[in-house]
Amino acid sequence: MTIRAQRGPRAAGRLLACATTATLLATGCGATVEDGGEADTVTVRRCGEEVEYTTPERAVVYEGGSADKLFSLGLADHVHGYVLPPANPPVSESPWAADYEKVEFLSDDLLNRELVVDAEADLVVAGWNSGFSDQRGITPEILDGLGIQSFMHTESCYNYPGHPERVAPLDALYADLERLGLIFGVQDRAEQVVADLQERVDTVLAGVPEGEPVRVFLYDSGTDQPFTAGSQVPPNDIIRLAGGENIFGDLEQRWAQVGWESVVEAEPEVVIILDYGDQPAEDKIDFLKSSPVTAELPAVVDDNFFVLDYNEGISSPRNVDGLEKFADYLAALRNG
Repeated sequence: MTIRAQRGPRAAGRLLACATTATLLATGCGATVEDGGEADTVTVRRCGEEVEYTTPERAVVYEGGSADKLFSLGLADHVHGYVLPPANPPVSESPWAADYEKVEFLSDDLLNRELVVDAEADLVVAGWNSGFSDQRGITPEILDGLGIQSFMHTESCYNYPGHPERVAPLDALYADLERLGLIFGVQDRAEQVVADLQERVDTVLAGVPEGEPVRVFLYDSGTDQPFTAGSQVPPNDIIRLAGGENIFGDLEQRWAQVGWESVVEAEPEVVIILDYGDQPAEDKIDFLKSSPVTAELPAVVDDNFFVLDYNEGISSPRNVDGLEKFADYLAALRNG
């Protein structure tokens, strides 16, 4: 299994934009320093383009993954509020529940321009097509024109037109943490958070047994046609690093609609159920057991279902929680 070439402490760091002026030697990579003054701006890559940021004080975050990234860096005091659509599980279940209590709940709807303007946001953190959207009129370019800074999850840049950036999902998480660390001036904290996450991943890798990977199907939603994970989203890395093989890992996409025929042909041994707040895992399992198309899948016959929390499946520090849990599940399955 070739892992190291796709991850490691320096892989994400190389993605960061660094200014080249001599004054940076005393202030750190990426900082822009006015003559004799304090560093007040930093240039960081946003989906392939170099963007200049000032330190935000009223960030608005969309979905748990965005909030968790900032909270993991100790930045709750810089977050004004969060937008949490119904799919997201309750924030009381988050490791950063106490930080959520410190900031304002703004909406349980989709992200929109009026909301962030009314909130007087100075930074919006979201993903492309998960928060930011041409159709809904809230894009980084539109926000730039309004004088509102934006940060886009690197994992979602795979779909972003004009400034493509393709990074393996966990490396994209590390890049986001380091980039946000630069934007908020907490580089040391970001480096430590990333190092801790990578150490936990290394521990998982060390425990994966030799042998053929377990065939895994991620079931997100859909009855007529299933919605699943391609190669460019965190569950693909979770499956692969835990000792499994995503049966749709050859799809060069993020989330994709596929045919049930392809699922049946792949004969998955395990089904991962992505658990939404508004689409409970139990309902999805019941469907797979009752549908004549899927009832005879090896995973269904053997009752091999693993429930992945929504915030462990989208780009978030909690991806590593999901990896550890799934690796333990596969180990127990192999030993059982």
